[in-house]
This record gives sequence, C-alpha cells and structure tokens, in this order.
Amino acid sequence: MLSSRSADTVEASLPVVGAAIGEISQVFYRRLFEAHPDLLDDLFNRGNQANGSQQQALAGSIAAFAGALLAHPDQRPDALLARIAHKHVSLGITEDQYPVVHTHLFAAIAEVLGEAVTPEVAAAWDEVYWLMANALTALERGLYAQSGRAAGDVWRTYRVVARYQETDDVVTFLVHPADGRPVPEGQPGQYVSVQVELPDGARQIRQYSLSGHPDGALQFSVKRELGNPLGEVSHHLHENVGVGRELQISAPSGDVVLDRDDAPLLLASAGIGCTPMISMLACLADQGSARKVIAVHGDRDQTSHPFRSELGRLAEKLRDAETHVWYERPLGDWPTERTGLVDLTGPGAPAIPEGTRAYLCGPLPFLRSVRTQLLDSGVRAADIHYEVFGPDLWLQRAG
Repeated sequence: MLSSRSADTVEASLPVVGAAIGEISQVFYRRLFEAHPDLLDDLFNRGNQANGSQQQALAGSIAAFAGALLAHPDQRPDALLARIAHKHVSLGITEDQYPVVHTHLFAAIAEVLGEAVTPEVAAAWDEVYWLMANALTALERGLYAQSGRAAGDVWRTYRVVARYQETDDVVTFLVHPADGRPVPEGQPGQYVSVQVELPDGARQIRQYSLSGHPDGALQFSVKRELGNPLGEVSHHLHENVGVGRELQISAPSGDVVLDRDDAPLLLASAGIGCTPMISMLACLADQGSARKVIAVHGDRDQTSHPFRSELGRLAEKLRDAETHVWYERPLGDWPTERTGLVDLTGPGAPAIPEGTRAYLCGPLPFLRSVRTQLLDSGVRAADIHYEVFGPDLWLQRAG
C-alpha cells in the first residue's frame, strides 16, 4: 500500500515525527479552530480539548497507522481503522472534511518541524495521510450505506419516555422516536451519540453505550462526570432532561459487538463500563443462550455499582453463567479476596475456559490490567475486544 520510497522516508522520519506529534496535534487543533471556530462548539468535545486527551488520541492514531503500514506494507489495517470509522459515522463526519483536516495538519507539521520537513518527508507523510483518509472514507461510506442513511445524515429526534436513577451519579434514559417510525437496529455493545444544546448555545455531542434493548425504544445510561467543562453534557442531561424532553440522537454505532457463535464469554467491566456488558447479558438472556458466561465487574462500592441487581438477575436467567465482583471500599460484610481491584489470577478468580472471547469496558488502567491478566491466563490477544469511553488513548502504548 505504501510506496517503497515513502516507506523508507516514513521509517527514517517516524522517530522525529513521533516525538513531536503531540505538539503537532496541539498546533493542528489551534489552526483548525481558528479557521473553523464553529467546530469546537458543534462537533468536538470541549472537555477533551481542554484536558488534551483529544490531541493525544489523534497523535496515537496517526503514529499507530504509520507503524502498521511499515510493519505490514501489503495490508490495510482495517481493524485499527474500524473503531475510528464507527466514531466518525456516529458523529456525522463526511468525506469533504478530510481535505480541511489535511490543510491544517500539514501546516502544523511544517510549523513544528520547520526545516526537517523536506519535500521528500512532506510527500511521504502526505501519502500516509491520504492512505488513512481514503481507507476511512471507504469504511464510512459502507457504514452509511449499511444503515440506509446519506453521509452525514445521522441525527433524529427522540423523546424521553422514562428515566431511571440507577445510582447517585448514573441515570438511564429510555427514548422513543418522536416521528413514530421504527427504532434503528442496534447490536449489544454499540453506542449512540447524543447532541444537546448547552446554555451558551454550543451544541455538544457525547457518546453513550446502549444499556438495554427494549422493544421500540433506545436505552442508554449516563454517568455524571466531575469537572468543568469535562462533565458539562452529563451534568446537563442529569439536571435538565426529564420525561417528555426531546434529544437529538444518532443511530447505534460501534465495532465492539457481541459475536454470534458458541465460544465461552468473559464480560469484564469497571464503573460505568458495565453498560455495554449489561446489554450483552440481556441479549444472551433473551436468546436463552447456553454459552458459558463469566461476568466480571469492579467498582468503588455497592452503592456506586450501576445495574448491580440486574447483573445477578440476568446471570440467573442464563444456563451457565457466573458473576465475580470486586469493590475497592466495600460496605458491610464483604469477602476479603474480593476487596480491591479486579484480579483474575488471585484467590477466588474464575477459571477461564480455553477459547474464551473477552469483552472489556472501563477506564484505561482497568483495560490494560485486565488484558494483561487475560493474556497471562492463555486468552489469545485476537479474542480480547475492548471499548473506551472518550478518546481512545489505548493506541499510545498498545502493543
């Protein structure tokens, strides 16, 4: 895919570009928002821009894509790109936005690296960019077509028909299409984008995993995040959106979905990461699945654990399921071996069958810890799938 001349140049310049790519990303977003100030309010997460995580995610994805091209020059790294494509489709990203990104990204590279950007270096990284952009465009075009939507046409009005307080800081919303048409199909593990208008007029978007699949409705759950502006959308939803209110919501998206074969399953989550796992468990229970299922969860304590009773109820409906829960600061009488962080190798840990497929969702330290434990237990890396809330920073140190 990458020409041999460009491959040699990218390989030689990758250490320099890689070392500076965080600064390049910051300059890129500054230039982008100066030229298109509406994007910060209407598309990009202001909280992630403020704390720098969006810049880190961009840097990680570009470096990872370039590294994949060098490691496997004859293969398109679709597994790497699929996650980005699903996020883009969920946000309504369209093909015409890639040239805009190119303009400001390469201006940022030139500003940061200066004379190090020779014509050969610029041409090589230009090739990398368009390989990535064209691959994403192709994947996104397919996702739009698969959903029967025109590119960029993602928003639909839903009305809140029920609201449930799961914990002090987690609320579940049940929404119906305001136009009465059928709900788009979603798969366990997917998420929806929710767009809200904040008091300052900004239209901000956040993505929330489906936490169930009720007939004729979408169900998603929102944890109130602390900080400002990091939690501005979750705070708005908690404080201002009740039954009868309308929201702009996308069709379900996401590439981390429950497979349909009979391999043993391990569903591991921490905190609000339980939402896609509860969705998967509900689907398995509705199907009367006979698969071996191990559900693992970690949380602060019993009161902060969303869907705690639902976890046990759904597991009881399955023929061969077990649950394992760890609390960092448990309340009352709680087994010592289940106090602290999730530990799949210590006392009382589940026996993980050969051929297990694992699905993980939670904070990045949790994902890295559990993935390592699973690899040490003999689970194949290819059988470990993960979902991240917010920018995917996994790529920075994945490997």
